[in-house]
Amino acid sequence: MELIQNTPDLSAYLAADEVIDHHHPLVRKTAARLARDAADSYAYARLAFEFVRDAIPHSQDSGDTRVTWRASDVLQQGTGICYAKAHALAALLRAEDIPTAFCYQKFDVVHGLVAVRFNGAWHRQDPRGNKPGVDARFSLDGERLAFTPDPDSNELDYPVLYAEPHPAVLKVLRAAPDRPSLWKTLPTAL
Repeated sequence: MELIQNTPDLSAYLAADEVIDHHHPLVRKTAARLARDAADSYAYARLAFEFVRDAIPHSQDSGDTRVTWRASDVLQQGTGICYAKAHALAALLRAEDIPTAFCYQKFDVVHGLVAVRFNGAWHRQDPRGNKPGVDARFSLDGERLAFTPDPDSNELDYPVLYAEPHPAVLKVLRAAPDRPSLWKTLPTAL
């Protein structure tokens, strides 16, 4: 699948905003701590990915009912669904000048992940969190995502790489008072 940037301006994939608040002190502190153990930007990207994947539980898996959507809130509260975890990872990567995009897959509902740009190419990464049957890994040599769409079941990979989280995703995250309510309103398509 060819991944398509929704904007040709690569600087858009480094931008901070209300959601990807990589200038927030907690994001900066977390990024600095991870960067201390990284020999280069590749190692940093892997450490940031593993931190978000492993240290921030997916709220559905852990039973946490809180809904987070802003990157700094995900780090502060230590919880989030796939979209929120993607926001946190994007903020950590952008904090260290690694271009990061948002991308999505369609299953029963839309699933969120990120893509990082290294050596002139985009590489999708899924920080959702592992569990039995899910083994996502950081990889620049072939995808190791949490899920693989089955086209026979109308599942698909969306090829668009967004510089900002998709508006449909943000709308449901911001409106949900808790995760059980969020589960009833997750987007089923983009």
